[in-house]
Amino acid sequence: MHRSAPRLTRILACAALPVMLVVAGCSSDSDSKKDADSSASAAPDATKSEASVAPAKFDELPEPCKSITAKTVKSLVPSAKSKNGTRGRTSDSAARGSCSWNGLDDNGVKGSQYRWLDVGFTRFTSDQALGSGAARAGEDFVKQVTKAKSAEGAKKLESAPVSSIGDQATKVTYDLAKTGEDFEYATIIARTGNVVVTLTYNGAGYAGAKTPSASDILKGAEKAAREAVASVAAANESKQASSSPAASDKSTGKATSKTSDQSTSKATGKTTSKATRKTSH
Repeated sequence: MHRSAPRLTRILACAALPVMLVVAGCSSDSDSKKDADSSASAAPDATKSEASVAPAKFDELPEPCKSITAKTVKSLVPSAKSKNGTRGRTSDSAARGSCSWNGLDDNGVKGSQYRWLDVGFTRFTSDQALGSGAARAGEDFVKQVTKAKSAEGAKKLESAPVSSIGDQATKVTYDLAKTGEDFEYATIIARTGNVVVTLTYNGAGYAGAKTPSASDILKGAEKAAREAVASVAAANESKQASSSPAASDKSTGKATSKTSDQSTSKATGKTTSKATRKTSH
């Protein structure tokens, strides 16, 4: 009887051991599951944070010297030194670009008319730390308007919003005396998506020629600005069209289908003809 007691104790202890291991295992699994759940719940927040900045609308800038049609350039700067324009230097053509035209139109007895036209583009990318491309472009838009309104020596300066040019636009007009002549200036600052377009058009009369009217200069600036803004969308549409698999399929699908139909028709016709001759014999 006394000898069996220690033996019974050892048996009970061994029987209890697996139960403890099972409990420990369950506890470990439970903790792991909690950690996994915590990680999973944190993941959507990180994803949401990364997706909070909208992607930039435009990835490309147009060729600056082709952003305004040749017809418009000719009408605004009749005797441009370079009809193709003079492209401005830049260290990053994907982010900024510019082009200008200028010339003196000599009318002989009536004097000469001088005209200057320039256009500049600045593109902003979306950045998690800095904000969306559109928001960054909006900030630059305000800066460019302020800069245009602070032209040194400007007289009769006026500014006002302009409709139907991009997502937002402002015109700044003023008179400016230089080189002994009175110049009329008109600057249009516009934003389209994540791109800011700044266009300036000015002119003066030399050797007795009349100073161009403020309304004519403004009208010309607005026309050129509309074309420049439209060229931004056109530059990105052409790229998307050329790189689209659908466009490639569409261009080859017709020819493939036609070739396939002709081959099928030819093969069917040959087989049918052969079978007919065999039957008739």
